[in-house]
Amino acid sequence: MKDYSKGGAYDLAVIGAGSAGFSAAITAAEAGARVALIGDGTIGGTCVNVGCVPSKALIRAVESLHHARAESRFDGIEAEALVTNWAATVAQKQALVEELRQAKYADVLPRHENVDYIRGRARFDDKGSLTVDGAAFPASKIVIATGSRPHVPAIPGIESVDALDSTSALEMTTLPASMLVLGAGYIGVELAQIFARAGVAVTLVRRRGVLPEAEPEISEALEGYLAAEGIQLARVTGYESVACDGDGDAVRLAATDGKTFDAEQLLLATGRVPNSDGLNLGAAGIETDARGGIVIDDQMRTANPKVWAAGDVTGRDQFVYMAAYGAKLAARNAVAGEARSYDNTTMPWVVFSDPQVAGVGLNEAQARAAGHEVVTSVLPLDAVPRALAARDTRGLIKLVAEAGSKRLLGAQILAPEGADSIQTAAMALKARLTYEELGDTIMPYLTTVEGLKLAAQTFEKDVAALSCCAG
Repeated sequence: MKDYSKGGAYDLAVIGAGSAGFSAAITAAEAGARVALIGDGTIGGTCVNVGCVPSKALIRAVESLHHARAESRFDGIEAEALVTNWAATVAQKQALVEELRQAKYADVLPRHENVDYIRGRARFDDKGSLTVDGAAFPASKIVIATGSRPHVPAIPGIESVDALDSTSALEMTTLPASMLVLGAGYIGVELAQIFARAGVAVTLVRRRGVLPEAEPEISEALEGYLAAEGIQLARVTGYESVACDGDGDAVRLAATDGKTFDAEQLLLATGRVPNSDGLNLGAAGIETDARGGIVIDDQMRTANPKVWAAGDVTGRDQFVYMAAYGAKLAARNAVAGEARSYDNTTMPWVVFSDPQVAGVGLNEAQARAAGHEVVTSVLPLDAVPRALAARDTRGLIKLVAEAGSKRLLGAQILAPEGADSIQTAAMALKARLTYEELGDTIMPYLTTVEGLKLAAQTFEKDVAALSCCAG
């Protein structure tokens, strides 16, 4: 067993070598602290290895299939595309993962002399002291950034089924003929569309609507677009059981309302759970919520005055950029004695479906629940010249504002290129713009972002009565 005490105490020990862990370690090192970055498993964490990078690479790959099939919307153009070697597509994706892991994680560490990378498993002993692989690990302050993992629902029989999750699904080199996807949150929607476009017969099974946290107009519209691509959508009250057939070549899912579903593969996309178990947090006086998320305050502090936490392990805002943001705050507060507070009021979020879904701020229900007198604007994409030129009018834009002040409170976009426009809405919210001010903003013609201007004008005008670029 290694004796870590010989090197003296570190100013900060960061547990977890993913995006949040790297952000905390580098931030603390730049502040002059001596930092130990403790990693157990593949360096880089969820985003680069099994999350954002591989999923978005495959989403882009199958978009080419969809675009070829949809080219008939242009007169005089015919195109075809098909999967000829899915294993090669997956291998190309994996090469990108390995390239970015090396460039953005492994190669970054040597540039920071104050950071020591310690490979091992950290946990608290029964006295609440930090250990690595069972050996005492002295550190003045600690940031926990151990991330999350796919959730496995408690369905009878699930242990006997070789179910896929978001990690293993992206590693398959052979496509099944059919697939059941459980869960229609952002992970379920993205993965269902990937495999459907690659030629798999997909059934998306959920207990709530498609993207249930999105505005209802957007959820309903996206559901229709998925169905139009051939994805079967099924709503159930609950899950009764799951089992393999006699030969083990297929899976049968039984719902509590008597419905049954059969497919070659079952993919679980029922959310993620924090990697907080196994750390012996209770011994260190660190509290967790009902889902295992580490309880923190706005300054990223746990109930233990020496320990902060950031990223997915807190169960809060499970986006890589928010993990990095929170980790920076935690590190500065821990080693520099600052009191920076976490602020997600203008946090943009994106679902990489097609059309994409993106949002920022409060939705209509949240705004009303917060006590605002609300007015809304809903603009169908067929009112946006960019969509007309592209002959793809799938989508809409919804804005939420305060009735009296006209101040914008939130925005959601459903559009093929919607993700690249949401930051404009985020900046508008951050600047506390009114919808009149957003409607008066100069925006380039024949862009998706111009839809925000038109949606803002729709609060008080009929945009159909305006000429091109008219304000």
